[in-house]
Amino acid sequence: MLALAAVAPASGTPAGKDKPPAAVQQHADRRDFTDAEILEGFFKTAFGAEYHLSGQVDRIRKFDGPVRVYAEGEASPARRAELARVVEDIAARVNHLDIAMTEDSDEATVTVHLVLDRNLNKTIASFFGRAQARDIHKTLDPQCLSGFRKNDRFEIIQSDVLLTIDNGDFVFLDCAYEELLQSLGPINDTDSVPWTMFNDKIQKGYFDVYDQYLLNILYHPEIKPGMTVQEVKAVLPQVLQDVRAFVGRSNGTGQ
Repeated sequence: MLALAAVAPASGTPAGKDKPPAAVQQHADRRDFTDAEILEGFFKTAFGAEYHLSGQVDRIRKFDGPVRVYAEGEASPARRAELARVVEDIAARVNHLDIAMTEDSDEATVTVHLVLDRNLNKTIASFFGRAQARDIHKTLDPQCLSGFRKNDRFEIIQSDVLLTIDNGDFVFLDCAYEELLQSLGPINDTDSVPWTMFNDKIQKGYFDVYDQYLLNILYHPEIKPGMTVQEVKAVLPQVLQDVRAFVGRSNGTGQ
């Protein structure tokens, strides 16, 4: 894997204890941002990596084709249905991204591994080996985890997402949104941007407007895998104009 990102338990929020419903938080969420605020988050999350294993991290990394999500593991039909709704929501809110669930594991470009919390560390060790798993636990203390592999053109070719299914509804949704979105490319967490779910201090449980901006920039056709920061900056004026129009229509804000 090229890079990993994790959701760690929020301090003061024991596992299994849900926060207020995501809809309540979403209603009060900030929805208007300056260009500078949006671009700060984009450059901090689309470049770099929270936990870097191999390869360059100073280029754009994204899927360059359809994304098909396959769920495997021990989750109930209800959890699987929740995951499918998350994928459907992402599909509706990110323009130029063809993403959907699949029942065919051979077709999958994103595999979601649904595990009990007590089995998370064992599952991580099965992917990376015991020594690497200990380092991941020490560095990230994950409640859930995602990572991807890329080719030499910086196209993501396969992502894996590990979600725990028994830490409550809010934690499941928060993890599902963050890890699925990070598996699409913006893998670098940052604690200096207060509006993004890619901040370990922030838990949301829904696809907020700010992060819709970030993903829509990433999947705009003018943003290509392998682009450098300077190459991205050269096309941003038109990209941001298009993204603002789409996000505004998608959320009924008219931005």
